Amino acid sequence: MTFQHHISLPFFSLISVFSLFTTAATQQGSSNAVAPGGGGGAWVLLQKTIGVSAMHMQLMKNNKVVIFDRTDFGTSNLSLPTGKTCRRNDAVVKLDCSAHSLLYDVASNTYRPLTVQTDVWCSSGAVHPDGTLVQTGGYNAGERKIRLFTPSNTTTTNSAAGAPLNGVFGGDGDNSDWVELPADLRVRRWYASNHILPDGRVIVVGGRKQFSYEFFPPSSPPSLFFLPFLNSTTDRFEENNLYPFLHLLPDGNLFIFANRRSISLDYVRNRVVREFPAIPCEKRNYPSTGSSVLLPLRGQVAVAEVMICGGAPNFAFYKSDKLRIFVESSRTCGRLRVSDFDPKWDMEQMPMSRVMSDMILLPSGDVLIINGASHGTAGWEDAVGPVLNPVIYYPTQTDSSKKFQVMTASLIPRMYHSSAILLPDGRILVGGSNPHVKYNFTALYPTDLSLEAFSPPYMDPQSSYLRPTILSVEATDNVISYSQEFSIKFAVGSFWLERDLTVALIAPSFTTHSFGMNQRLIYLDVVGAVQKIIEFGYLVNVVAPASKNVAPPGYYMLFVVHGGVPGECAWIKVN
Repeated sequence: MTFQHHISLPFFSLISVFSLFTTAATQQGSSNAVAPGGGGGAWVLLQKTIGVSAMHMQLMKNNKVVIFDRTDFGTSNLSLPTGKTCRRNDAVVKLDCSAHSLLYDVASNTYRPLTVQTDVWCSSGAVHPDGTLVQTGGYNAGERKIRLFTPSNTTTTNSAAGAPLNGVFGGDGDNSDWVELPADLRVRRWYASNHILPDGRVIVVGGRKQFSYEFFPPSSPPSLFFLPFLNSTTDRFEENNLYPFLHLLPDGNLFIFANRRSISLDYVRNRVVREFPAIPCEKRNYPSTGSSVLLPLRGQVAVAEVMICGGAPNFAFYKSDKLRIFVESSRTCGRLRVSDFDPKWDMEQMPMSRVMSDMILLPSGDVLIINGASHGTAGWEDAVGPVLNPVIYYPTQTDSSKKFQVMTASLIPRMYHSSAILLPDGRILVGGSNPHVKYNFTALYPTDLSLEAFSPPYMDPQSSYLRPTILSVEATDNVISYSQEFSIKFAVGSFWLERDLTVALIAPSFTTHSFGMNQRLIYLDVVGAVQKIIEFGYLVNVVAPASKNVAPPGYYMLFVVHGGVPGECAWIKVN
């Protein structure tokens, strides 16, 4: 197995580059590349290079992360292992001995190359209830392909342990790799979005010049369902409705947001149930790329509220792409209680403008906004002014002046084609950034092959005495049925439970282009009082979600959160 290293900058050079970035951003009219007074949380560089820019990421149930980039730009900086064929079914690069996908082991901070046969550029994905990643679409020969990645049963734990390492892993019996199915999607799916459904199927929605949706496994007979909403939300010169935001609602319908408009879709009967008011201000979907989450669901009768942040004004993409004028991106966030009788957008202001940021649901119930730029749009060379400070948004905070908290800045700009996901211990894995046609390591915003981790404030050492450790989940093979009451045994470092206790289920997202597909957080109802069973040991009884509409079947991270501080998750299957 061979591994090609990209030459990385020493620390003093990173500081120089950081200075260059902030200077350039100011020259372009951006004053918020680093927010003044930002503090909280901590950054750790995990890998200087993994050889591949992390355009797409998915955490699997064995605590390993599938990462991949497009394949049509030439060779990456990660070699395929000896014995793997260099021949591809790709329409552009027929012979390529480099890898464009890899499997990252969170616990050991190591990785190994994987093989993809066709171009996965700007594709989409969702995890099937059995734990297999169903990955769809792409470009050229890959535009209608369906690929599967089934994780090994080898699960790694203790993801925060150990110092950062360099190199590849192997010898643990994990030989998992991509499998490309012979059957194709009905139409080209490039810049589409996916969501897992209550019946276990995956719905694939939209894509460039595709105003329709379809299912995997396909309906019988295989069908394509036209969705006029996608056509009507397409801007003539900019589109602004690619990678539509999808959220499964507790009533079983699918929330679809594109451009500035949104609907509730009954995908079983192929009819729009209702259309919601348009969000004020800017455009929100690719290339005016904002981000979206479904805020945490609570209780057996869940109230659904969607949040959307960032984006860009009308014609921003035309100005950046054709005129090289980089207009300021959106400072606004909107919240919409879609379950209300007469829902209206509640608008708020972020501390800084943002386009191409990721929104991540934290186990604490808060929302992390990370990555992106302050001016321009998504697209090659179409944004300036990296926003280096993450922001945490507190949805239940009633004081508007305290709803957004600016965090410590990273040294690494994460621009177009970057991504971020939640890890099993509560950290955030951040990677990617390549706003260029090919890998370019000398540009103002160079292609980035590194991985880093951001630790939110709940991981500060002074909170360690609150951090719970799950000892066991009292369920056969960690499989939970709907509405089932079950127990969790856990330990904390303090002598008593001095803070509120919550239990959260989180569905890991398929993240690309600033949208975490299938991301979902459900708080479980706690039954009775927390019981002390041994010194430092406790037991809590909880009730599983009531229906598949609230929690589609599949694998979830189960977090015990004590006083706002989560411990490492346990994986459970809801079935």
